[in-house]
Order: sequence, then C-alpha cells, then structure tokens
Amino acid sequence: MGNLNKHLQTHTNEKPYSCDVCGKEFSQKFYLNQHSRIHTKEKPYSCDVCNKTFSQRCHLNKHNQTHTNKKPFSCDVCQKEFSLKEYLNQHYLTHVTEKTYSCYLKGHIRIHTKEKPYSCDVCKKEFTQKCHLNEHYRTHTKEKPFFCDVCNKEFSRKSHLNDHYRIHTNEKPFCCDICKKEFSRKNDVKRHIRTHSNEKPFSCNICGKAFTTKYYFKIHSRSHKSENFLSSVDEGKELSQKSDLRKHYRTHTKEKPYSCDVCNKGFSQHAYLSEHYRMHTNEKPFSCDLCGKEFSWRASFRLHFRTHLNVKPFSCDLCNKGFSNKNYLKVHLRTHTKEKPYSCEICNKVFYQKSYLKVHYHAHSNEKPFSCDVCGKAFRWKASLRVHSHTHLEEKLYSCDVCSKRFTQKCHLNIHYLTHTNEKRYSCDVCNKTFSQKYSLNEHYNTHTNVKPYSCNICSKQFFQKRYLYSHSRTHRKDKLHSCDVCKKEFHQKSDLRRHYQTHTKEKPYSCDVCNKGFSQQAHLSEHYRMHTSEKPFSCEICNKSFSVKSILTCHSRIHTNQKPFTCDVCKKEFFLKHNLVAHYRTHTAGKTFACNVCQKEYYREFDLKIHFRIHTNEKPYSCVVCGKSFSLKNSLTKHYRTHTGEKPFSCDICNKEFSQKSTLNEHYRTHTNERPYSCDVCNKRYRRKRHLKRHFLSHTNEKPFSCNLCEKKYTEKRHLNKHYLSHISENPFKS
Repeated sequence: MGNLNKHLQTHTNEKPYSCDVCGKEFSQKFYLNQHSRIHTKEKPYSCDVCNKTFSQRCHLNKHNQTHTNKKPFSCDVCQKEFSLKEYLNQHYLTHVTEKTYSCYLKGHIRIHTKEKPYSCDVCKKEFTQKCHLNEHYRTHTKEKPFFCDVCNKEFSRKSHLNDHYRIHTNEKPFCCDICKKEFSRKNDVKRHIRTHSNEKPFSCNICGKAFTTKYYFKIHSRSHKSENFLSSVDEGKELSQKSDLRKHYRTHTKEKPYSCDVCNKGFSQHAYLSEHYRMHTNEKPFSCDLCGKEFSWRASFRLHFRTHLNVKPFSCDLCNKGFSNKNYLKVHLRTHTKEKPYSCEICNKVFYQKSYLKVHYHAHSNEKPFSCDVCGKAFRWKASLRVHSHTHLEEKLYSCDVCSKRFTQKCHLNIHYLTHTNEKRYSCDVCNKTFSQKYSLNEHYNTHTNVKPYSCNICSKQFFQKRYLYSHSRTHRKDKLHSCDVCKKEFHQKSDLRRHYQTHTKEKPYSCDVCNKGFSQQAHLSEHYRMHTSEKPFSCEICNKSFSVKSILTCHSRIHTNQKPFTCDVCKKEFFLKHNLVAHYRTHTAGKTFACNVCQKEYYREFDLKIHFRIHTNEKPYSCVVCGKSFSLKNSLTKHYRTHTGEKPFSCDICNKEFSQKSTLNEHYRTHTNERPYSCDVCNKRYRRKRHLKRHFLSHTNEKPFSCNLCEKKYTEKRHLNKHYLSHISENPFKS
C-alpha cells in the first residue's frame, strides 16, 4: 500500500516534504534526506579501498567499479562493455537510427515557441526543459555530484565531467569537416568552424558590432555601460554588480577564503583557485582555433590570440610603441622613467621586472630548479633547459632548401635563411648600420649608449653583448669536461675539442675552389675567400677603415679606445692581443727555446725564428705593387705603401700632426710630455728614442760598427759613413 501511495504522488504532483534550509520540495522523505546532505556536507558512505566518502550509496557503487575495473554491461550489437547501465543505454542510441522518444521533440519545439514552463524558485529564471532547471539549481546549492575518478575534481554537470575526462585520455572525438582538425569538446568545433565561414552570430544592439563567441560579446557590452551604481566605501571605486563589490572588498581585508588542497595556497576568489588547480592537474582547457596551442588560463589564451590579430590596444605616450598586454606597457614605461622597483635583499641590485629578480636570486643560492629528464643536467633558467632539450633530439625536422642543413627548431632555420638571402631588415638610427636580426640591433645600440647590460655574477665585469659574457664565464670554470685522448688537453666545450682533434689528424675538410688550399674549419675558409674577392665587410665606426676578418677589426678598435684586455699575472703588463701575452709569458716561465741554425740566435717564439731566418736566406715574399720593392715582413710592406699613398692614419691629439706609423707618433708624444724612458747604464743620460740611446752607448764602448768598403775606415753612425762615401766620388754631386 505504501508503494501505491508513493506512485499516486507522481500523478497528483504532491510534494509534502520540504527542505528547511532552501525550501525545495520533494515527493518522498528519502529524497529529502539525500538532499539535506548537500547542506550538512554529510558523507556517510565510504570506500573500503581508498577511504573516499560519498553522500549517496549509488555514488559509492559507481566508485567501487574503478577499483575492480569490472564492466558488467555489454552491447548486444558491437560487444562493447560498460561499467554502468546508463552508459550502455546512451551507447545504444548510436546504433539506433530512429528517434523513438517524442519528449525530445517537445523540448525542441519550445525553441521556436519561446515557451519556458520551468522556473527557478530562488531567482525566478525560466527554462525550456526540467533537466536544465535541475542543473541550474546547483548554482545555488553549490552541489557537485559528478566527480573525476582520476584527479577527484568535482563538477555540477555530467557533460562537464565528460569533457574533463578527455584531458586524461587525450581523446578528441570532434573533428572539423573542412580542415580535419580535432577537438575534445563539441563547442570548440562550433567555434572553430566560424573561422572558416567567418560567421559572427553575436551582435551588439547598440553599435552593431558582431562577434564569433558569446564571451567576446559580453566583454564588449561592458564598454557601453556608463552607470556603476555600487561603490566601495574606502576608495569610492564604483562597480556595476554586487558580486564584484564583494570580491573587491577582499583586496582591503586581505581575506582568502579559498585554499588549495594540494599546496594550501590561499585565494580571494574561487575562480583564482580553479585556475591554480590546473597547475597541479596540467589541465589546459583553452585552445587556439588558429594554431592549436593550449592554455591553462583564459587570460593567457586571450593574450595569445592577439598575436594572430596583431592587436596592440595599449600604447606608450612617450614613444607610441604598442603592446598587447597592459602589464607589458607598465614594464616598458620604466625604460623611460628608469624606475627599478624590485631590489635584491642580498646585493641590493635593482631590476625592472619581478621575474628578473627571481632569476637573479638563483645566482646567490646556486639553485638550478630546472632539470633535464633525459640526462639529469640542471639549469637556472627554463629557457636554457628548453634549448638543451634539443641536443637529445636525434631527428632534425627542419631543413634548408638551399644547402640542406638541418635544424631542430624552426626559428633557427629562419635565422639560417638570412645567410643565403643576405637580408638585413633592421637598421641603426644613429649610424645606419644594418642587421639581419633584431636582437643584434638592440645589442648594437649599447655601443652608442655605452650601456653594458650583461654582467658577470662572479667578478661583476660588464659586457655589451650576451655572447661576450658567455665566453667570459668560461674563464671562471675550473672543471673542463671534455679532454683529448691524444694529448690529454682539456676543454670546456665539446665543439672546442672537435676542432682541437683536427690538429692531430691534420684533417682539412674545407678547400678553396680558387687555389685549392685546405682548411680545418668553415669559418677559416670563408675568411680566406675574401682574399680572392677583396671583400672587406667589417669597417671601423670611427675611422671607416675596412677589414676582411672581424677579429682584425676587434683588434683595430682597441687602437682608438686604448683598451688592453690581456694582462700578465706576473708583472701586470697589458697587451692588445692574446698571442702577445702568451709570447710575453715565456719571458717569465722559460728560456728561448727556438735557436737559429746559422747564427745560433735564440727566440721565444717559432714565428720570430722564421722571420729571422729570412735574413740569412734573403727571402722577401712581400713586394710593393707600385715600385716593386720587396720586404721580408708584411708590416714593413704596409708601412712602405703609405709612402706612395701619403696616408697618415695616426694623429697627435695635442697638435694634430699626422704620422704614417704609430711608433713615430709615440716618439712624437714625448716632445709634449718631455718623457725620456731610455737611460744609459753608464752615465744615466736619458733619451726619448731607443736608437738614440744605442748610438750614445757606442761612445762608451768605442765600437764603430759602420765601415767603408773602399778604405775600411770605421764610424759610429751610418750618416757619417754616407758622408764619407762622397770623398771617394771624383765628381762632387753638389757642385754647381
């Protein structure tokens, strides 16, 4: 009889049992008891395996099947198995082409008639179907009866749970018919199709502007709202909705009622907590319809989408530069104001951005939080790990169409293409020098502003370019991981070891097409080619002198700056070039190991011995193209050539007098400073020039090194000998 009475209530629509909290009515007391657990948070049913608790027994029964992996319900048509009968019933519909349920048709007709017979008792919102009303009720009760078996996340709608499951299974059942792109949610496909059809179904009633998604339409509609009728007492800030005012109050009270179950971090809004959860679950529900990139946060997706539209709504008032994000504009403004609000507590160094400060802290703690999954190598920066990961990739997917060289990243291929096209799109506003890459231009600007943004964390030395800092950092490393099997010499980098091996194998894989000369490195061959083409692409910005090799330009620039970067550790003497320092070291550490076979004269360097040997062989490989005069040294030919061209590249800063040789300029400087660096060991007399001291020293030794070939008369100076030669000439050439 009791079951009959319960059944009769379905016809009379009688609901004698009501909830004391929210007033919702039920036909049976059992349903009221189940509902009350939503308010009391009571979960009397627990799992024996994992101790998870549930408010209803049916939810526990469903959960138990995740441990047993039991699927008792199977399809008679395709034999597919299911854990729940309702899943099987839904699956049956895929085989049945006929739609036998008329209730679906009734619900569909209401779309045309605009009939909404079901209304919410709380907010009076109306719905066309009862199931939609039930889903809506959960927004008031905060009930989330559907949970994920993998990560235990809860959902108010079953459809949301189904969409969420695909994050774990990576299933994408919805496909675009035009471009065959796959999606995990049906709504994403609908949105994507509009990129092909250019359909914009959501239009503004005020200005007529149309949008592809309802979300963008809602954001746009706020721009027309001028009335903000709710205001904050503390600041006078006005807001259009009461919920926004409640959220805003928490910025004053510092209240964070929502906390993460994993890491206990607190948040002021539930939306922030939901976004934070995705860091732990690695869920990325927002995907770009154009490039397929996925994002965990809607804000990140919105910023990314502007890169396709090339929309930069925020512009700088000083330089008119545009930005896609307001925060980027704030950071940019600090380059004008020179404001650096973030400072290091250890060394007081200041930074423009907070992210730079976080990275800087790793230098003090020696922390390397990013490690490679393959080889375990750790890095301070995530970007360094990303670059390192490509070294493990066996396949290089991107190849050059011109020279077939392959690359692991497309950006590297694009940069490589510029070496073939010789395209230089970026030019300097100061000196009009052009560059193929923007970062090269930015680093070049530092030479004009004299800004050295890259500094060494160990010795604080600063550099114009990042690669100079990277090269310098190797000098602080004590460990050299790569050693030569032949001579046991150690190197910091594997590429340096490979180049070193060629000195043992004498391998020269790169040969010149013109003269067939071989080279061990491609860079040396490229430099050699310029001897044939007379190309000099590297020019000095101060005196406009051109050079075929960049390293020679670097050495040349030190003449203007008087920079001597190489210092002897023993006597602190400074040098322009490194090989000069190496040769100088031998004066402290060893004797003269290279001796001449003819005259037994000794030298520190083999190169100096080779040059000396030309005195005995009378070899003069360098000849002047103007007068044919030959020289044993290339430097002597260069100096001689200036007698023809009249070039005097060295000038005095005091009197502007010009000289063809730097040594002559240095001697001239002493006439202004009255410096006499050369002194006689016998009488302490001082001289400006070394040759004057040598000439003077002969007066103490009575040595006469210059003798006449005709009468064997001897002289201390060559000029006296030349004057003596005239006495042997019968006709005086100066006689009129």
